[in-house]
Amino acid sequence: MSLLMNTCVKKSVHQFDKNQRIKQIINLLKMKNAVSIKELTRQFAVSEMTIRRDLSLLSDDNIIELISGGAILKSENGSEEDEDKYFISNEETKRTREKVKIAKKAAALIEPNDTIILDVGSTTENISQFIREDFPVTILCYALNILVDIYRKKNCRPIFAGGYFHENTLMFESSDGINLIRKIRADKAFISAAGVSETLGVTCANPYEIDTKKAVLQSAKTKILVVDSTKFGKVKVAYFADLQDFDMVITDNELSEEAQATLQRLGIEVQMA
Repeated sequence: MSLLMNTCVKKSVHQFDKNQRIKQIINLLKMKNAVSIKELTRQFAVSEMTIRRDLSLLSDDNIIELISGGAILKSENGSEEDEDKYFISNEETKRTREKVKIAKKAAALIEPNDTIILDVGSTTENISQFIREDFPVTILCYALNILVDIYRKKNCRPIFAGGYFHENTLMFESSDGINLIRKIRADKAFISAAGVSETLGVTCANPYEIDTKKAVLQSAKTKILVVDSTKFGKVKVAYFADLQDFDMVITDNELSEEAQATLQRLGIEVQMA
């Protein structure tokens, strides 16, 4: 076989392997919605650089969304209704009973004279409603719906981290607001999420939330993730923490045994409402 023909055969085989690998990556994403780069390198026995090139091609074709450490599959009906678009008005009508139970469980952890941080979200909004009226408490928040609720509480001292208003979450966000959060030392922070994954971390739907959530994690002694069980196994585009960054998870009693085992193995306290 000539050198030219040998080279052509090698290129063809390489291209075939690459195409087959990319098809299998897409199939994995259809089954799991999200995959990590480490997971793919182990499965296909190739380098991280090779996997990153494959994912870059899929991203260029608008098939996937690249996230920190991996990728998620884009919605096939995105032009009609993008499932990843978050609107708190929609979220407030989903799994309401579970969110109320989670909020009650979370509020029961608040002690007199605590300083707490309440993140954006429909579950955290409920927490503010269940804080005892006779408890003196300082609450830092940055969402309009939470501020409206806590300012009425007789013994509550609100701290508001303001900034630019985001209508879909009712969140205010700015560098000045983040700097204020960094200056506060809270006893407890109650943090929401749109996705919880052991391999790809804790994620939210809006990239503008990332820096604020990270600042909250750095400013609180006890970091509490408040999410209903449907959030486990999901991955959204905006990564802000690893699961093991949290001390406690409060969720509903439909959490799978597999997820419970993962949290236990990571040394995270679990409270189910």
